Amino acid sequence: MSNDLTIQRTAEAVESPLVINSILESGVRNAPEQEIVYADQRRMSYRDLEERVNRLAGALAECGVKPGDTVAVMDWDTHRYLEAFFAIPMMGAVLHTVNVRLSPEQILYTLNHAEDDVILVNREFLPVLEELKDRIETVKRYVLLDDEGGNLDSQLDIAGEYEALLQQAPAEFDFPELDENTRATTFYTTGTTGLPKAAPGSHRKFIMAYGGFGLMSLAMKPEDVLYCTLPLYHGTALLVCWGSVLAGGSAIALRRKFSASAFWDDVRYYHATTFGYVGELCRYLLNQPPSEQDRNHSLTKMIGNGLRPSIWKEFKQRFGIETVAELYASSEGNIGFSNFFNMDNTVGFSTAPYKLVKFHDGTRDPVRNEKGFMQEVAKGEPGLLIGEITKKWSFEGYTQKEATEKSILRNAFKKGDAWFNTGDVLKEIGCGHLQFVDRMGDTYRWKGENVSTTEVENIIDGSGMVEEAIVYGVEIPGSNGKAGMVTLVPHSNGQEFDVNRLFAYLRDNLPAYAVPVFVRITHAIEKTGTFKYRKVDIQKLGYSLRDGEEVYAWLPGTDGYTLLTPELVSEIDSGSVRF
Repeated sequence: MSNDLTIQRTAEAVESPLVINSILESGVRNAPEQEIVYADQRRMSYRDLEERVNRLAGALAECGVKPGDTVAVMDWDTHRYLEAFFAIPMMGAVLHTVNVRLSPEQILYTLNHAEDDVILVNREFLPVLEELKDRIETVKRYVLLDDEGGNLDSQLDIAGEYEALLQQAPAEFDFPELDENTRATTFYTTGTTGLPKAAPGSHRKFIMAYGGFGLMSLAMKPEDVLYCTLPLYHGTALLVCWGSVLAGGSAIALRRKFSASAFWDDVRYYHATTFGYVGELCRYLLNQPPSEQDRNHSLTKMIGNGLRPSIWKEFKQRFGIETVAELYASSEGNIGFSNFFNMDNTVGFSTAPYKLVKFHDGTRDPVRNEKGFMQEVAKGEPGLLIGEITKKWSFEGYTQKEATEKSILRNAFKKGDAWFNTGDVLKEIGCGHLQFVDRMGDTYRWKGENVSTTEVENIIDGSGMVEEAIVYGVEIPGSNGKAGMVTLVPHSNGQEFDVNRLFAYLRDNLPAYAVPVFVRITHAIEKTGTFKYRKVDIQKLGYSLRDGEEVYAWLPGTDGYTLLTPELVSEIDSGSVRF
């Protein structure tokens, strides 16, 4: 197939309403037999996908789903997720992508907050829902996603098994006409208030990602195959990777969970030309022993975020990658950057209006001058990224009005203006291109997930074992993101503090990625004259050792905390301990 088809799709996308329905309709009309999905030992063409989407919509309608309802999906990366992505928004309903790595309490919060009506759930996650069933408020029916077959015995009201329901449903479905501003998706992002925040996404927002990343950044073509191991409940996978595939009329190959050892074998098997990444994934691949097979593949492009400058060129050279479409975006934000010109060590540039401003160290709070206005940083200096909110660059924000308002900076440069506070620090490196520096405030990123320090602090406070606790992220040589660390003061009840009792409690109440990797036990936490924690000073200490304190680490392959010694600290500092 030639580039003419891609051009035709682009023209149709411009002429058609900015709704997800038009993408599938265009694919079926222009290339019905083009294979688009490789997953779960099956290959699906546009025609196959359309029929399954129609049947799923019919099955959901039988379950009572109607426009305006919300349907949650709790699954790994399977073909079912992509079918749900089309069927649910095309019905005028909202797709709620559930992060299955969250703790049960966090999952409960998102289900109730989203007011889900139906949940499509993988059998693996049934025990979690059965445990929560008496506290789930709005869900009426469940559909079991089950490859194994078997009985449907459950305490939940299960409408049936996915494949059986699809077979019973008609192959045609009459979808309603939709407006581009109709909500299509809800992603829950870890915020700074302690609980996940709901970031709604309209049909229009997806179409913008579809064109911006798939056509402009990657120039995807029908012969391309994008290999995706990122979880589809995250925007990078579902909006960026899937959107890029759809834009080019290409194909996506899914693996349920990332495997560094199987990665290149999969790439060769699917003849993949592109893959979706986060920085941690790239480091895992680099940590694999070098092999003569490192360049024996067809992969030339990659799209994602978080590739550190320290490994950027090494990754490209070792694996023969030609194009790194690094991007910067967020599910809730109004601004995005993309590396359109394939420059090294940059998130690229943006056509949206933005500024980099001075900020208070260790916070996401901008500095204001004596007139109350913000100040831009000098070129090349790190600054807090803010995006101007205009009619063209609207801020859809969160479903919680308070959280939305908290992210808006008003009267920044003149009376009446409004800007979205990303909470991230970037710097300009030339030609209008930016480089990511750090995430500020009350959130850090570890193992590809955002972690709320407030939430972890609240969980620790609930243990009954500490008087004070402050959580933050610290850098570890040889790893991406920041590892969680807590500095705490134990309860002075005369009993010896049991750090591994705390570890067991944290494992029961937090997802693994949110459990602090380091614990510093001290007698007092220093505060300012206004009784605020000196968080920046504490953070600068990292996991270094000081007299009168104990520091513990959750070392790889262990099931508890280990007391750090100078020798262990040296091993961690040298990068020989792989977290």
